[in-house]
Amino acid sequence: MAHPILYSLRNCPYAMRARIAIFKSHQAVALRDVVLTDKPAAMILASPKATVPILVLDKNSQFDSDNAADVKEFSAASTVDKVIDESLDIMLWALKKSDPNNLLHSDNTDTVKSKSKPNEIENEKLNEMLALITEFDVEFKQRLEAYKCAKRYHETNLNECRAACEYYIQLLESRLSQHDYLFSRRESLADIALLPFIRQFARIERQWYLQSPYPKLKNWLNRYLQSPMFTKVMVKHRLWLECGEEVIFVGK
Repeated sequence: MAHPILYSLRNCPYAMRARIAIFKSHQAVALRDVVLTDKPAAMILASPKATVPILVLDKNSQFDSDNAADVKEFSAASTVDKVIDESLDIMLWALKKSDPNNLLHSDNTDTVKSKSKPNEIENEKLNEMLALITEFDVEFKQRLEAYKCAKRYHETNLNECRAACEYYIQLLESRLSQHDYLFSRRESLADIALLPFIRQFARIERQWYLQSPYPKLKNWLNRYLQSPMFTKVMVKHRLWLECGEEVIFVGK
């Protein structure tokens, strides 16, 4: 396997944040764009749950499992490859291999000796990032889906669904009132992990969002959406099953 294989869906927020982290890490992957109504057999074999993103690594690849779920293995063509099928784990894989912008804040002064593993260093700032990401992945995402449905089906509880999301938006606005990014003046893992979901929120009721009282959040989001990085991450490729050609996706 020349490059790790990434099964991706262009507008899926989970696949989007995986691609952003890979781009930021300057790693190279063979990108296979798919649609979930026509899933490749190789993708299902790699991960039976068959949801994007899925990263297939060579059997000899090293993976640091700290702060990440188990790496699965599967057999194909007489080899055993490793599979990462959670977007946050793919982000951690990429940035632990290469983090030129220090998105993990590994040089933070909050790093301390791990109590459970005295010989290891624990990055408290990273733990805080992961806690915020989990809060949004679990709580905000549920409310975001309800908000999207209320708008799509013209339900009567649209305002209530929006207000439920706004609680979390206000948390981010408060953070961004202190510095340009969510955890400091520097970009972090949390920024790029939450970005696709805040983009979704902003698109549900566009006119309401543009007039909403969240200037810091809007500036933060616009910086990303207007950046060359986002343009490259969102390039539309032909579906892999249609053309049989893999695109080498790499950040530069």
